[in-house]
Amino acid sequence: MTTTTNVSNTAQSVLDQLSQQAASSSSTTTTGSTALGKDAFLQLLVTQMKNQNPLDPQDNTAFVAQLAQFSSLEAMQNLESSVDSISTTYQSSQALQASSLVGRSVTVDAGSTTVDTSKGMTGSVAVATATSSATVKVYDSNANLVDTINLGTQPVGTTSFTWDGKNADGTVATAGNYSFVATDGSGTALTTYLPATVNSVTMGAAGAEMTLNLAGGTSVGLSKVQSVGT
Repeated sequence: MTTTTNVSNTAQSVLDQLSQQAASSSSTTTTGSTALGKDAFLQLLVTQMKNQNPLDPQDNTAFVAQLAQFSSLEAMQNLESSVDSISTTYQSSQALQASSLVGRSVTVDAGSTTVDTSKGMTGSVAVATATSSATVKVYDSNANLVDTINLGTQPVGTTSFTWDGKNADGTVATAGNYSFVATDGSGTALTTYLPATVNSVTMGAAGAEMTLNLAGGTSVGLSKVQSVGT
């Protein structure tokens, strides 16, 4: 009887080690072409049942609990593997999408951008509340006011504006980085969407958003892109 009990205890010990190994590892251990999985667990379970003490058999609920525990661990491992696969696929898709924007003009939620004043620039403003006197003030890189664009009465929604690249006195401004500050009649700041050229893309850490590096040295997240030009 002692021999039978020892075999049962040995099988139980192996099962306990197997559960601990599954809990401490995020992936299945593979040797050659044989994986340590549910089949191996069931074989050990059958061995334990065959060699248990007939005078003191193990409770059936213990068998079920052991099987449920291993199945749960195996399901968690499979789920983790699936999530990792989905995350990798998403990142690859996002990287491909972002890299295709390099060299192209995008419209982003930003307050400043580089302007070729010989061509002017067209942006847009998001009006949250209807106003009778919306304006867009243009500042150079030294924070000097160079021009004011009067948009007049504007309903709720998005409205476009154009700066011809000239100072208030009509002379052509120097090409460079300019800030555009939009406000309504009460002085409340409005969101501006400005065009910019994408110079490069920075890959984020796992799960992080990719960053577009724009001409002029500014950077924005991929989610801030409103539209894509040529």
